[in-house]
Amino acid sequence: MLIVGVLLASSATASGAPEFHNYVALGDGYASGPFIPVQLDNPTGCGRSNANYPSLLAKKLGVASFTDVSCLYADTTYMTRPQSVPFDGTNNPQFDALKPATDLVTLSIGGIDYGLMSSLFTDCPKLRAQDPTGNPCEKKHQNGGVDTALAAIAQIEPRVETVLGGIHERSSGAHVVVVGYPRIFPANRTCPEILPFADGDYVWMRLVMQQLNEALKDAAANGDASFVDIAGQSQGHSVCAPGDAAWVNGKDDRPQDAKAFYPTKNGMAATAEMIAKYLQN
Repeated sequence: MLIVGVLLASSATASGAPEFHNYVALGDGYASGPFIPVQLDNPTGCGRSNANYPSLLAKKLGVASFTDVSCLYADTTYMTRPQSVPFDGTNNPQFDALKPATDLVTLSIGGIDYGLMSSLFTDCPKLRAQDPTGNPCEKKHQNGGVDTALAAIAQIEPRVETVLGGIHERSSGAHVVVVGYPRIFPANRTCPEILPFADGDYVWMRLVMQQLNEALKDAAANGDASFVDIAGQSQGHSVCAPGDAAWVNGKDDRPQDAKAFYPTKNGMAATAEMIAKYLQN
């Protein structure tokens, strides 16, 4: 990744760690932090928190300028077009925040494209009652021998690469970090009272999320960007983890805490710490 090497060489502090001044955060609800206090009103419908990982990362890095335009339910198309949000709001095209002087960009995007995560997390819990120990949701997503969820992921990867190209066009000197999605499903257990998927669908959904993160990693490699593997560093912090150890919320919205199936405040803090350590090494 030549661009990363150049940036590290040109913006290193005396300690050898890179120094950033103008940070822009792009992305969906896994960046914006819906329901996490304090929710901002620019616009309200984006579910943007001042304790999300971009805000915490900006503080850790001590940047001079920080702009967060992440928004709940954003997909890659909202980088270049406005997004209508609840409460009659509009989030401007996220790329509008990018400037020639921008030297750090984080990007959390892709999971909402083609309705991937939103449909899975809406549809799959409803199917558990049909076959609690089976895999009804996986079966529903089979069409002529093709797994439609995995097929969607294959189309998401080039979309993210296009986004990365657009970032570099607008902010050619920026260090771009693609942030992976966190661990949602535990490795070896189920917790249907919190994560109400059929037992067999846990296995399939782990694969879906793994493939999504692999697609993001590949897109970063092809798009002159870095990738931070949040899921790989969050063993023991899935939705099923007890209490505050869970970095993603379960099936129930918790106002003043986290939206269902979105990161918790602790998850955001952990993500900010992972990205900061990556950037400062």
